[in-house]
Amino acid sequence: MNKIILIGSSGSGKSTMARQLGDKLNVDVYHLDSLFWKPGWVEVPKNEQRETQKQLVRKDRWIIDGDYGSTVDLRMNAADTVIFLDTNRYLCLYRVVNRWRKHRNKTRPDSGAGPDRITSSFLKWVWSYPNTVRPKVMEKIERLKDEKQIIILKTPKEVQTFVD
Repeated sequence: MNKIILIGSSGSGKSTMARQLGDKLNVDVYHLDSLFWKPGWVEVPKNEQRETQKQLVRKDRWIIDGDYGSTVDLRMNAADTVIFLDTNRYLCLYRVVNRWRKHRNKTRPDSGAGPDRITSSFLKWVWSYPNTVRPKVMEKIERLKDEKQIIILKTPKEVQTFVD
């Protein structure tokens, strides 16, 4: 495991797991949220996002966490390991709200956007992830299963066991 991507819904635990794995494996971790959001929740243009990721995946070892479906193929193709956190939507929503409460007046360590925020469209996206995004992720994983190490974790216990 030298080039690892972590994908999953917001609130699935990607950033936490990425930090834990990075510490254990002594690998640099790149949080896409911190690279693609400027202060005030201004999104970096898509072409800059792609260029940044092209540079990151050229490195010898890395962990990249973030869903960003429009560029997930770039990361998946470069990775040797794909970790999909297929977490229950209720837990994801709970974690998103908890994270907002914890960081509503300050910037999260994995995001450069500023104080955390929640919008109804963001909550709808988290809620609908299993029906809208997950099938696309599973399709991509199915295509890559013979050439990549694929790890699908569904519960916090599975994540902790894997990290340990």
